[in-house]
Amino acid sequence: MKIVLTPDWFLGKDVLIDFFSFVILFIFLFLCVKNYKLDKNKKLLYLGIGFGLVGLAELASIFTKLVLYYDTSFTRAIGQLVVTYHVVSTVDVFYYLGFFFFRFFTLAGLYVIYKLPLEGEKKTDFLLSIFFIFVISILSQNMDYLFRLTEFVLLAVIIRNYYFVYKKNRSKKTLILLSAFSILAISNLIYLFSGANVVYVIADLMELVSYLTMLVLIIKILKYGKEKKSNGHHFGHFRNNSAKGREY
Repeated sequence: MKIVLTPDWFLGKDVLIDFFSFVILFIFLFLCVKNYKLDKNKKLLYLGIGFGLVGLAELASIFTKLVLYYDTSFTRAIGQLVVTYHVVSTVDVFYYLGFFFFRFFTLAGLYVIYKLPLEGEKKTDFLLSIFFIFVISILSQNMDYLFRLTEFVLLAVIIRNYYFVYKKNRSKKTLILLSAFSILAISNLIYLFSGANVVYVIADLMELVSYLTMLVLIIKILKYGKEKKSNGHHFGHFRNNSAKGREY
């Protein structure tokens, strides 16, 4: 039997939160790619890729939970293509693969976002980092705290990096993004001390608030873009109206 920390009365609602998070993250990815085509800003593209990877993680979580909650004939048919000799069950396949991809894409996405404000790194360093993320994703299959702790550390260094960026540009959009990461870090810290009880639900709701904060940022970007569309403006660096321009 597979264990999901979500309380019984919250089953299904957590999937809706994951779906909402997925939509927000991919809207962000779409905006970043769209504006990258205008100014070829690689940092903006990498920011979108980072959010896109976390979005894929949410999608993996959605499919995995749906299989665990509702073992349908469709999922059993897919599982039979993977399972041989009845060594493991269909649900086992989705459980291990689904949550592996959830952990891997989450950590990889946060790592990409973490690297954004920093100088470039050697390809060997990047490959080494991806290797460790891969290993942690496997080892944390039965040790969720290892994944949550790693995610929290990544979020902590992301917050630190973007705090220094905010000190330089004083951009409201940077502040909103910083706030979203901070709330996400708090939710992750709560996850570390939660079991299958109401504490887990609080962490899930905190995560929802973080993505709602990102939605506010997206709305501001779209609204500002419409106001400046006639002048060929794009949100590229989240610029304000000042002559200097302020980068996120």
